[in-house]
This record gives sequence, C-alpha cells and structure tokens, in this order.
Amino acid sequence: MEAFSALATAAYCPRQLYYRRKHDDHEVPAEASARRDLAFRYDQLLDPTHDLRTEPVAVTPTQFRSRLGAASERLDAWPALVDPDGREVLLEGKDARGIAHKLLADPPTVSVVSAGEPPEHGVWGPDSVRATAAAKALAWEHGTGVDHAYVEYPAHGVVRRIRLGTRRKAAYRHALRAARSMDGPPPRLDEDDDRCGACDYRAECGTRTRTLRSLLGR
Repeated sequence: MEAFSALATAAYCPRQLYYRRKHDDHEVPAEASARRDLAFRYDQLLDPTHDLRTEPVAVTPTQFRSRLGAASERLDAWPALVDPDGREVLLEGKDARGIAHKLLADPPTVSVVSAGEPPEHGVWGPDSVRATAAAKALAWEHGTGVDHAYVEYPAHGVVRRIRLGTRRKAAYRHALRAARSMDGPPPRLDEDDDRCGACDYRAECGTRTRTLRSLLGR
C-alpha cells in the first residue's frame, strides 16, 4: 500500500521519490509544519487585532485577510474547514494510506494542506494527486462516493475546491503505477530548472540544468 505523500512525490518527480526511499527521508521540514498549522487557526488569523507579522504568512496581512475573507464567502464548507470533524486523520484505502489533514462530514470529503505557493488557478498536480488519494481512501473506508475535495495553501490565504473527475483520477492511477513499479532509479526528467534546481537530491541525481544558450540552440 502506497503512502499519499509517495504518490504526490511520484506525480512531481518519480526520480525524487526513488532517492527519498533510498535515504528513508520522510521528515517534514519545520517551516512546512508551521505553515500547515495556519490552516487550523483561520478564526484567529482573521481577527484584525491579531498581528500577522508574527506568523509564517507569505503575503501581506491585507492580501492574506482579503483572500481568506473571499474564501469564507465563496465556500459553503467554510465552517467545516475552520472547525473540521477530524484533524490529521489516518485513512486506509484499497491502494493507498496516509493522513488527511481535515475530514469533513456533510457531505463526506477531505482537505489536504500544502505548505507551498498556489498556482494562479486550480491546484498543482502533486496536490491534486494527494487529495484524490485521500478522497478515494475515505470513500473506501466508508463505502460512499466522494466527488470533490479541498486543497489549502494557508501561507497564502488560498483555499480551493476541486472536482474529482476523470483527469484527476487518471493522474492518481499514473502516480500509483509509478510508485509501485519502481525497482531502480527512473529515467531523468527533461531538465526542469524549477524542479531540479530546488531538489535536495540534484547532486546525487546528476541532472544538469540547461543554460539559456543551450535551450535556444535546441
């Protein structure tokens, strides 16, 4: 059975998952934990008397409260996201297991919390795969359908609802196959400065980032 985090890493870069397994590296950085913790304190953070300058938010206090305020008005599930029925809940599905950061009961669904920056629209692929894995595990445990989930980027004050349609489920299955079939280092990705440049395993992996000249010369 694969971990939700492993599937998210496989969706991001299968080779990175290989090195994480090789080094048994599963520790969550303290900064990421502090950012995720923001998702459980929305009421406090929206209080205008609370000093957001003491918090690990990645935008200005005005932007942060404006975004969270918009989410509270847009999302019917906002009260449940602020005070979820379950927190840090272990779910075990047919193929994957892991932690759902928030469990919502009516209708049953999950929310996963990302320490990173959100895309302009929607959610990042690895976050989508993780949310899909958690939703499918919840559906398996409770014998019920789950057709949507939430992804939160609390350091940026962003909460997004995603529909668990065909494409998201296909991406989940692709990540599951990649994680299950791994018996050695997968082929390198076509070098991506954004991913490879920030990867902790770039030296061991041996991926070289291309220069602008080499990119233009292709």
